[in-house]
Amino acid sequence: MTTETITSSEYIKHHLQNLTCNLNAGHVHCAHTAQEAKEMGFWALNVDTFVMSFILGALFLMLFHGVARRASSGIPAGIQNFVEWVVDFIDGSVKGSFSSTNALIAPLALTIFVWIFLMNFMDLFPIDFLPKIAQSLGFGHFKVVPSTDPNATFGMSFVVFFLVIYYSLKSKGLGGFAAELSMMPFQSKNPIIQILFVPINLILEGVNLIAKPVSLALRLFGNMYAGEMIFILIAIMGSTWAGFTIANIALFGSQIFLSLGWAIFHILIITLQAFIFMTLTIVYLDMAHQEHH
Repeated sequence: MTTETITSSEYIKHHLQNLTCNLNAGHVHCAHTAQEAKEMGFWALNVDTFVMSFILGALFLMLFHGVARRASSGIPAGIQNFVEWVVDFIDGSVKGSFSSTNALIAPLALTIFVWIFLMNFMDLFPIDFLPKIAQSLGFGHFKVVPSTDPNATFGMSFVVFFLVIYYSLKSKGLGGFAAELSMMPFQSKNPIIQILFVPINLILEGVNLIAKPVSLALRLFGNMYAGEMIFILIAIMGSTWAGFTIANIALFGSQIFLSLGWAIFHILIITLQAFIFMTLTIVYLDMAHQEHH
């Protein structure tokens, strides 16, 4: 897709639209516009998000599994050194934030951190590079950053939410979990007053519980969506090139400078967002294993 044949607004809309498809009357139908994608309903699938998430997840598994199989004793070098550093970093984060004992937490934290980092890292690819390859294969739209799709971020946050509920019930029992929701934060030694506090406690604790997956999903989505939008706006600056004039050369130089500067700063953002999602997951699961929070 070239910016010479479309307006800036159309360019932005094109890059913000997913490849959305649905099984209709026995054949796969893909949307050409955002309105058409919306009309497909709940069961429409953002194919680009699914494909990129699967590829990046498979890449993570193959890389770490391959290093584990070829790991040698002594001083690690190369990719083994990097993988061991990541594992030690995650292990330290888990030990610092998780006070109970659960063999699932460290592998889960490692998976979350690396997978989300790889998703976010796709934002550093040239904005038109992979979409043009997809277009040459016959796909009109293709977003390469899965974490800019709320379906992906909410999917991951809901998994964390279900784990929080599961371990809350497992650690405290149904009665203990219900008491945690209904007996705090307001408490009274008078049983009558305590009963009056139950509806208020349920509302407050219910909102607090539901806010966990929502905040996880929206924080990651919002930051990555904003970062992608800035890259798109910077790319639009190159569409005004119309010859070797001082203004065009200055604009082109500004585009290169802004792209490089934002990409360097964005490395911090993509890493920080993966770390925040992982850390909050560990903290939420630690709270689920405790009798009170």
